[in-house]
Amino acid sequence: MRYFILFALTILVSCKSEKEEQQPKTLQIGSYQALLKVNDSLDIPFIFEVLSSNKLQIFNAEEVIEVDEVTYKNDSVFIKPPVFDSYIAAKLTETGLEGNYIKDDLNRSVPFTAIYGKTKRFETSNKAETNVSGIWETTFSPNYDEDRYIAKGIFKQDNNKVTGTFRTTTGDYRFLEGILDGNQLKLSAFDGSHAFLFTATVTDSTMQGMFYSGNHFKEPFKAKRNEAFELPDANNLTFLKEGFDKVSFSFPDENGNMISLDDVRFKNKVVLVQIMGTWCPNCLDESKYLANYYKNNKNQDFEIIGLAFEYTKTEDKAYENIKRLKSRIDIEYPILLAQYGSSSKVSAQEKLPMLNHVLSYPTTIFIDRTGIVRKIHTGFNGPATGDKYTEFTNEFESFVSGLMEE
Repeated sequence: MRYFILFALTILVSCKSEKEEQQPKTLQIGSYQALLKVNDSLDIPFIFEVLSSNKLQIFNAEEVIEVDEVTYKNDSVFIKPPVFDSYIAAKLTETGLEGNYIKDDLNRSVPFTAIYGKTKRFETSNKAETNVSGIWETTFSPNYDEDRYIAKGIFKQDNNKVTGTFRTTTGDYRFLEGILDGNQLKLSAFDGSHAFLFTATVTDSTMQGMFYSGNHFKEPFKAKRNEAFELPDANNLTFLKEGFDKVSFSFPDENGNMISLDDVRFKNKVVLVQIMGTWCPNCLDESKYLANYYKNNKNQDFEIIGLAFEYTKTEDKAYENIKRLKSRIDIEYPILLAQYGSSSKVSAQEKLPMLNHVLSYPTTIFIDRTGIVRKIHTGFNGPATGDKYTEFTNEFESFVSGLMEE
């Protein structure tokens, strides 16, 4: 009898052990420091916190990105940030994660690791030698005529910690967070679509550095303090060619219905045309703002039409991305598929030949009740730009209200 009991206990323990081994591993609840490998000596760091087995948050300065598409297969986890068509595929390890950040449609992959229990984005070993708070007149690719462009650096510093962004004529680099370690500035951001790293040597009045986007692109930049510096007026960069006062187009929505400005729905109404892409973080910032504004004003003879220029390889995938964007941020206005297979701005301008060019995603066209274009705004000053975002929203609401009162 005693041998039978021992045998039975052995079987139970064995079954229990096998069952435990078959239980799938999941992410540990807590903080992780993630590292995206730029090259053998550089990583793009960011912090995320796992709230449950299928929910986590990604942090960039004041921004918190909620991620609820986390799935598992065998010993791997797949993390898909909201809206954007990219994902992290990684094996669960004793110390955290090991895998890749992947964009299938662009054939891009960046090695990814995450270390459980680490809460610092960057390590510091030296006291900051200066304070970079303020405005910086910046030039990217300063030695290359074809690639050169200007930007406005806007930063805040608290001891070693630095936050802020670079505004350009086509948008901003969103929420950057980092440190000033001695005279070495390091800033990073990961928003699910882009992974950015800025490094620079800093003095009281100058910066000399390098900008990295993932592991596929880099360019130098230089900056100098200039509290009075302003970018060109975003309302004067894109305009209608001579002889045009209207825009016209006909593109399908996500259900395949052809839509144009001649449709009854848009007659005698103020209409905004948003040139955008579901892959574009600045477009996402603008879409969130426009979606909310539309809900509050759609009953006041006001409409919005989004024109999506998608780099995804197939039409079906492009429609899927549009539906996902609309669902994730609750967009009620139509988004039409203007182009897929490329996000080329030259090709976008060919689809809208009345424009002098498409300089930026997003670009917003303001049309009055008679169908006349009254303003074209290039780029978008998102929440990361602080006061500039507030200034933009005030100007936007005042201008649209004026058009609706006409």
